[in-house]
Amino acid sequence: MSDISVPAGASVPKVGFVSLGCPKALTDSELILTQLSAEGYQTSKTFAGADLVIVNTCGFIDDAVRESLDTIGEALAENGKVIVTGCLGAREGEGGGNMVQQVHPSVLAVTGPHATHEVMEAVHRHLPKPHDPFVDLVPPQGIKLTPRHYAYLKISEGCNHRCTFCIIPSMRGDLVSRSVGDVLSEARKLFEAGVKELLVVSQDTSAYGVDVKYRTGFWDGKPVKTRMFDLVRELGELAKGFGAWVRLHYVYPYPHVDDIIPLMAEGLVLPYLDVPLQHSHPDVLRRMKRPASGERNLERIARWREICPEIVIRSTFIAGFPGETESEFQHLLDFVEEAQIDRAGCFAYSPVDGAAANDLPDAVPDDVREERRARFMAVAEAVSVEKLGARVGATMQVLVDSAPGMGKKGGVGRSYADAPEIDGLVRLLPPQKISKTLKVGEFTKARIVAAEGHDLVAMPV
Repeated sequence: MSDISVPAGASVPKVGFVSLGCPKALTDSELILTQLSAEGYQTSKTFAGADLVIVNTCGFIDDAVRESLDTIGEALAENGKVIVTGCLGAREGEGGGNMVQQVHPSVLAVTGPHATHEVMEAVHRHLPKPHDPFVDLVPPQGIKLTPRHYAYLKISEGCNHRCTFCIIPSMRGDLVSRSVGDVLSEARKLFEAGVKELLVVSQDTSAYGVDVKYRTGFWDGKPVKTRMFDLVRELGELAKGFGAWVRLHYVYPYPHVDDIIPLMAEGLVLPYLDVPLQHSHPDVLRRMKRPASGERNLERIARWREICPEIVIRSTFIAGFPGETESEFQHLLDFVEEAQIDRAGCFAYSPVDGAAANDLPDAVPDDVREERRARFMAVAEAVSVEKLGARVGATMQVLVDSAPGMGKKGGVGRSYADAPEIDGLVRLLPPQKISKTLKVGEFTKARIVAAEGHDLVAMPV
């Protein structure tokens, strides 16, 4: 048997890693880190302590572009050897050519998103791997950047839509669904590793399987259609066996999303729906190239709540889109209030290089866009605060993110209504006020005693 251990005195190559952007980018980072670990690389917590640095970038909005370019610059200044991957790596600069290489010509290599193989090839060129370790040196669930008790599960890559405000398809390509067997196998490994909340993500979760015409795959020896409903049902059944949660994100409002609501009512998946509606007025939605059915969405949301009264709806909206009139914006305010959107975020429209919306007439002035965003958030927050206040006195299941005793204000958890780093928190009372021992990553029942802003205060019972 050949000796594949690192020779005495040999240094182990170290890679610095920065992951920016959304949960889809985070899962790309996890794949790269898993492969690096499998090949014997170590990670460094500092740029200066690494042999080279990988920066996984975001390139969706201007602030994200600036953050990515600044991070690349910092890594180059402190280390000098930088590989760039992610969405910004796929964007063109002025006059053509790659934006990253135009701003930072000294980077070693640039790739687009979901490019683990290309990133590893670049790493091998500039920092040869030390050895070929046994596969079981890497945990079955791979390397995760999230806390041990929750994880993101990406079910597809890319998007078939051509929304006029978005350039994601030009960076991530068209929809490519993972096989249902691969998705469920990864989910089971995550649950077996102790994950208690699985957050399903993609660019367009409800389009899962469209690209392969919902062909039948196999899981544990049984046929399963490559379709959102079938996948979600299987994930829910799998999670049930481990006492875990499944949460759905980025659910484009296709009609077949209605079929998922009964699964929420049955308790197979969390009654939480992250559905990016973007606007309510049919004319604005048409300019956005989104489904122009704002009125029907009110009917659908009402029907969802009839089927599953506990459902929490999160959505994002854009204020000040080109051509948006005051009456169209008022339509949006009325919609959010009437629909009683539980959790709403709003962006003032920001032109993105390469987006078709840049060519639309009647651009809304910057100050008006920002003023409308502020007005929207005032209405949305009033709805959210009222809904949170209605929970006072209720008993809810809470997933503990940090236990009392780890901070002066006690522990922190989340209910089914709270996605990590997006929504509010459930603040658990300090140790001296409770007798129950809580552990991170475990569930506890808690009685809601107060609502504070976007958060709840609870006493474990």
